Amino acid sequence: MSGSALKVGARKLIFENAPRIFYISMLYIALTTLLSWLMFSLPGNINMQDINSRLAAGEVPSLAIIFTNFRLIGVFLALLLLLLHPLLDFGFLSYCMKMSRSRETEYKDLFNGFIFFTKILSIFVITALLTFLWGLLLIIPGIVAGYRYRLAYYILFDDPKKGALQCIAESKAIMHGRKLDLLTIDLSFLGWYALDFLVAVLIPLPVALPLISIWISPYVGLTRAAFYENQVENIAV
Repeated sequence: MSGSALKVGARKLIFENAPRIFYISMLYIALTTLLSWLMFSLPGNINMQDINSRLAAGEVPSLAIIFTNFRLIGVFLALLLLLLHPLLDFGFLSYCMKMSRSRETEYKDLFNGFIFFTKILSIFVITALLTFLWGLLLIIPGIVAGYRYRLAYYILFDDPKKGALQCIAESKAIMHGRKLDLLTIDLSFLGWYALDFLVAVLIPLPVALPLISIWISPYVGLTRAAFYENQVENIAV
């Protein structure tokens, strides 16, 4: 099935499930936006007052001095907030998957990631590390690696008994020869993302949030869910 056909199906589901799906989308965006805001609002992770005092005195702080001025509590809180993102992402993925399969959906689906937090965080850390290592070679190998593991969360959703490494391995197998297809689908949403960014710049966030963002999230989420379903069906055949 072509990417355009998958997107048509996603739009059909959105209209059939409006306005409830927009409420879920707004909640998801509000929570992830709040996490990002909290991360950027944390006190500086480095004690810059001491560093600046040394600089003002004509002293160039060594790496040892810089590291001793780390505010470990700030680093810990930032890391904790960062790790909450994939849990919410999995929750929204769960919601989209259930809707694409015509199953009953609930608001609490958004928090399904907290049930499998160990496996989700393992997938997140392992795939991020693998993508980073491939990215050290060149940008393109890093992008390829990122798409290689993109279906790991979907596989976990289908069978929560599977371990993180198994989900990653199966994603790699399914995405063999199909990475460009998903990349093409993602690129087709660039216009929407650009419009969303423009609206957010021109209009204050509380007003801009419902305008474009709550449409993009389910549109992309349902399209990717349909992509996964299509790949699984092709393998079954």
